[in-house]
Amino acid sequence: MTFSSDTAFAPGTPYAPELSYAQDMAYAPDQFQGPEPVRAPDLLFAPEAPVASETAYSPAMTVAPAPSVVSAPFAPSVAPDASFVQAAPVTAGVPTTAGTVMAGGDTSGSGYDMKAAKALAFARAQIGRPCVWGAAGPGSFDCAGLTRAAWMVAGVALPRTARDQATATTAIPLTDLRVGDLIFFYGDVSHVGLYVGNSMMIHAPSPGAYIREESIFYAGQAAIHSAARPA
Repeated sequence: MTFSSDTAFAPGTPYAPELSYAQDMAYAPDQFQGPEPVRAPDLLFAPEAPVASETAYSPAMTVAPAPSVVSAPFAPSVAPDASFVQAAPVTAGVPTTAGTVMAGGDTSGSGYDMKAAKALAFARAQIGRPCVWGAAGPGSFDCAGLTRAAWMVAGVALPRTARDQATATTAIPLTDLRVGDLIFFYGDVSHVGLYVGNSMMIHAPSPGAYIREESIFYAGQAAIHSAARPA
C-alpha cells in the first residue's frame, strides 16, 4: 500500500517500508533513531590568551661594546743587573773584529798574529765538545786545558791551570787586547778564555756545558780579572 508524504497514518495499518519520515515517526517513534545532536565545544580547552611579548614587538636591544683596557707597561719587580744590559767594549782600545785593533797601531802580519791565528783555529775546532773538569783533550777540555792545547799548536807552552797561566804570561791592559790573548776571570783567577775579537772569546764554561764562543761579559764586566799575552 502506497502513502504519500502528507497522508495521515491510520492506526492498525500494516507498516510499509516505503512510508515517509512522518509516517515512520507516527508508526514507531520509539524505534526511530534520529541524528545525534551537535556537541558543543569543550570550553576547558579554550586557547590561552597571547603573551604580551608575542603581541607587542620589542626591537632588539643594542649592547654597547666593552671599553678597551690599555695595560700599563710592565715594570719588573727586580732591576736587571746593569752588567748584563748590553755587552760593550771595556774601552776604545778593544778590537772590534778579528785581526783588527781600534787603537794602538796595526799588528797584522806580525809573528804574534800568526801564532794567534793557529791557536784560534784550534780553539774553534773544539766548539761543541764537552767541558770536563781536569780534562786537557783531545775529546774534552776544561778552561785552562783548552787554552793550553790551543797555544801548544802555535808552539807556545803554557802551564796547566788558569792561575799559573796568568803568572807565566805577560799581563796587558784590557785596552790593548788582541786576538789570541788570554782573559782571566774572578778574584781567584779560576777561569780563562781565548780572545777572538769583537768582545768575544772561546772558552770551556763549566763542567757539564760545552765549549762555545761567547761574550767576554758573559758573567758581567766585574767578573773580568785581567788579561795576558802568551807570546
